[in-house]
Amino acid sequence: MPKSAVLNPVVLAFVAGAVMSWGVYVPLVHRAAEQLHSSLRAFLFVGVAYFLTAVLIPAALIFIFNYDPTTKGQAPNFNTGPVLWGIAAGVAGAAGALCVIFAATNAGKGGVLYVAPLVFAGAPIINTIATMLVFHPTKQMPHPAFFAGLILAAIGAALVMLYKPAPAPAHAPPTATVVTETATPPADSDQAGS
Repeated sequence: MPKSAVLNPVVLAFVAGAVMSWGVYVPLVHRAAEQLHSSLRAFLFVGVAYFLTAVLIPAALIFIFNYDPTTKGQAPNFNTGPVLWGIAAGVAGAAGALCVIFAATNAGKGGVLYVAPLVFAGAPIINTIATMLVFHPTKQMPHPAFFAGLILAAIGAALVMLYKPAPAPAHAPPTATVVTETATPPADSDQAGS
């Protein structure tokens, strides 16, 4: 990939948007699961959000406004093969979201601190292997530094697991303190005059 494509401000802006969105995803969904008292209910509302942003908005742009700013030179289509790839991507994303929700919920209050780093360190490794071997096979092996980066990502995930923060100790509920006032004996009149 040419360096100019990586340093393109539009590409970097979308990367930053993904980083920010996915960076807060785990804490947000964990908060929803805690307050709904159900991981499955939190997942339901993740699905509602996906429907709103990934179905209604594109459908309105494509079918109502006849506008698709993402076309790539050829006429866009709804052929069965590409549609099935899109559905497979959606299923993979939804399954990942469900796994993140269950992991964060079962990890307890402090789990959000290490579930997200593990997921977001491991996912790029799987993404890279799948892309190189299946989706866009490479003609030549990448530079050894590329593999060093993958190894460092795996080491980072291991370090996160080994040195995750300990949960804060539970505070004991405050105990009631009874304050009693003692009466001061009246001053002796002889001492008061002296």
